[in-house]
Amino acid sequence: MTTTTRVSQSAKAPPRQRRRIALASSLLGLGLLAVIFLSLTNGSVALSGSELLAAALRRGSDIHQTIVWDLRLPRVLAALIVGAALGLSGALLQGMLRNGLASPFLLGISAGAGLMVVLMIGLNLLQIWVPFGAWLGAVVTTLLVYLLARTGTTLSIERLILGGVAFSSFFGAIQSLLLLNSPDGQFQAALNWLIGSLNGRGWTEVTIVGPGVLVAAIAGCLLARQVNVLCLGDDLATGLGTSLLRSRCLIGGIATLLAAGAVSIAGLVGFVGLIVPHGVRLLVGTDYRLVLPFSALGGAFVLAGADLLARTGPVELPVGAVTALLGAPVFIWLLYRRRLGGR
Repeated sequence: MTTTTRVSQSAKAPPRQRRRIALASSLLGLGLLAVIFLSLTNGSVALSGSELLAAALRRGSDIHQTIVWDLRLPRVLAALIVGAALGLSGALLQGMLRNGLASPFLLGISAGAGLMVVLMIGLNLLQIWVPFGAWLGAVVTTLLVYLLARTGTTLSIERLILGGVAFSSFFGAIQSLLLLNSPDGQFQAALNWLIGSLNGRGWTEVTIVGPGVLVAAIAGCLLARQVNVLCLGDDLATGLGTSLLRSRCLIGGIATLLAAGAVSIAGLVGFVGLIVPHGVRLLVGTDYRLVLPFSALGGAFVLAGADLLARTGPVELPVGAVTALLGAPVFIWLLYRRRLGGR
């Protein structure tokens, strides 16, 4: 059987796997709807189902309409956008680099965005410019990492990862020095953003960043075949007529735009892009024609659920802290499963 035949048949799942995929789709869809409903009805002012429906139709209490349309709905949409972008970005990078430890922040995205945010807050610029600065810092840092990893017509995965680590360490050190010498007010504002939060996110962030993330997500899902080919190894991918440099630059560029869009809305939310693709592969297999869209849905579900947990207590927590608290044990469990599988 030729390599091309194996690639074309990789998505032809047996009946048992098709049932698993259908079950995963149903559970994920129902779970996402449940999280959205609970996010819209729970909070400092609880709403019943009938009150939510009336407010959604612009009827009933004006206060309820304001709560739903101006406060909770844009925040839920922001959580869905950020989660989908991080989940899909993580899946793209893990497939491109053939590394299960890859995440959207591996290429220095978090360090570049964080440094720009600290600089902009330190310069007392308007709050509306902070998301744009975060997006710009993430994209510029990733471009520098790619230039460092490129040699002629090839792109070294090893230098790509090492360059991301180097820039992250360098920018992180500058960021720490700036925070140590900043006033308390600026330090607190920067820290709240760096931890990751959806508090106060409204229609402005959704309407500005949302369309770009949607276009990048569609483009990322269309790259599934190229990711599948890259997962076969460089030699086989080259034999199938794939340009390694062009494919990696295209996949990495889309992943960077997705992660930068997520960072510009919510700050540095970790573990979503790392954990979600692992869970998706356990459910639907390793074919990226399924992994990519399911990672986007799974990321939206995870982050919306984490944001719901973050604001259910007496004091609202940053959503980045919740994802870290939930994600670290899950990642340890996945590593333990891999250790047992290797044994």
